[in-house]
Amino acid sequence: MRDALYRLSGNEESSLQIRIREMLITLVTDGYLSAGDAIPSTRAMARRVGVSRNTVTLAYQALVADGFLLPRSRSGFYVDMEVARAVPAPEEKTSREPPIEWADRLVLRPGDQTNISKPKHWSTVDYPFIYGQVDAGLFPIAEWRDCVRQAMGKQWMDAWTEDRFMVDDPELIRQIRRRLLPRRGILARDEEVLVTLGAQNALYLVANLLVGSKTKVAIEDPGYPDVRNIFRLLSRNVRCVPVDDEGVTIDGALRGSNVIFVTPSHQFPTTVTMSSDRRLALLAAAREDDAIIIEDDYEFETNYVGAPLPALKSYDGEGRVIYVGSFSKSLMPGLRLGFVVAPKPLIDEIRALRRLQMRHPPGNNQRAAALFLANGHYDTLTSRIHRVYRERWEIMGKALEEYLPGWCQWPSFGGTSYWLNGPRDLNAERLAEAALAQSVLIEPGSVFYDNAAEHRNSLRLGFSSVQTDRVADGVKKLVDVMATMRSQHSK
Repeated sequence: MRDALYRLSGNEESSLQIRIREMLITLVTDGYLSAGDAIPSTRAMARRVGVSRNTVTLAYQALVADGFLLPRSRSGFYVDMEVARAVPAPEEKTSREPPIEWADRLVLRPGDQTNISKPKHWSTVDYPFIYGQVDAGLFPIAEWRDCVRQAMGKQWMDAWTEDRFMVDDPELIRQIRRRLLPRRGILARDEEVLVTLGAQNALYLVANLLVGSKTKVAIEDPGYPDVRNIFRLLSRNVRCVPVDDEGVTIDGALRGSNVIFVTPSHQFPTTVTMSSDRRLALLAAAREDDAIIIEDDYEFETNYVGAPLPALKSYDGEGRVIYVGSFSKSLMPGLRLGFVVAPKPLIDEIRALRRLQMRHPPGNNQRAAALFLANGHYDTLTSRIHRVYRERWEIMGKALEEYLPGWCQWPSFGGTSYWLNGPRDLNAERLAEAALAQSVLIEPGSVFYDNAAEHRNSLRLGFSSVQTDRVADGVKKLVDVMATMRSQHSK
């Protein structure tokens, strides 16, 4: 696997033995060879670098004498454990040539945008009140493994061995159409559904087809930072529309838009559910302005109280609403499977753009997910999630009422998080730092607003990754951190 690494430097003033020694020492110091790694035999090395075997043997013997290599009888040569451990971390190499100024070459700068972030080792925190991560303990791993095994079997080999260019797994499309969409009140034909690498990929593809530099785009505020960033890469006219207790407001900045992005089922991040009257008003406004609506139904499987309202698209008789769904909140975020439902002419163009980007999502994952749905495992999983998450939802709601009264209102139908607005003098970023030091992870809410500086007092608490018996204790510990911060500030 490392064959390409074994090449002599261009310093022809040194002898071949020295150049071989320098090559191996550099591979160790740069971290390409680690303690205990085997290196090629003298015969193999001679063949790779184009020198005599005797030359390689002499170089190896010198490295053994220096303690860099360790010979093992009838086994070969290995990087010495002690020497390799003592090697300092590799330094960044310098070049005589001036570096490329990438800032002058880039036509887009997505790295400058503000995004949601989380600590790398968030799962080791005692109380990870972080949104968007599933509870792995609820997932039926044996059933999923069986579906993966079936998908990888001879019967289904065509699902993952062929390059289908633009075609999705027909069985997954069938399951989405028959099992998922009817629950949201949506009827669609096969040619009106496209599989994507999660909802994020779906939103990016749709945005690139519908949004140009002058397109008037309306998004929710607070809202999903990633979609705000996607649109702002494409358009100079992105409008942030306030959200109230019924969802996005209709008058003002929303009117006159060409494209409108909404999360009506559970508004992201406030969790409010858009009322039926507001949905009808939104559709009427879009019809009057001839706007297209993108509906992100990201938590369609996490309604706990009563019958959930049908998707906004189910109200749409014109094909004006583009529906985006995902398996991330129910199956697993790492699977990266989502889907788009839209009229065939638009789906055809999304499919063509997707082909240029990545052809199609991995066929083995599509078929495994299709089997998981077809065999009833998905329904069993969502029932289990409902039972467990509803209990955590209720416990957190009661804990917030007890410890932080007035900071939030209970989400109308559920979800996997609570949105909190504290006193105006609260700085959620500082609170997050202090809480993390006490192994409590929270998400400051300012990143969700267009004007972050005016909303430092907002935060989000997700509960899907916190065990049920730890939810209330975690909220109490967060309140204790707040009390400590207040006492320190008053001194």
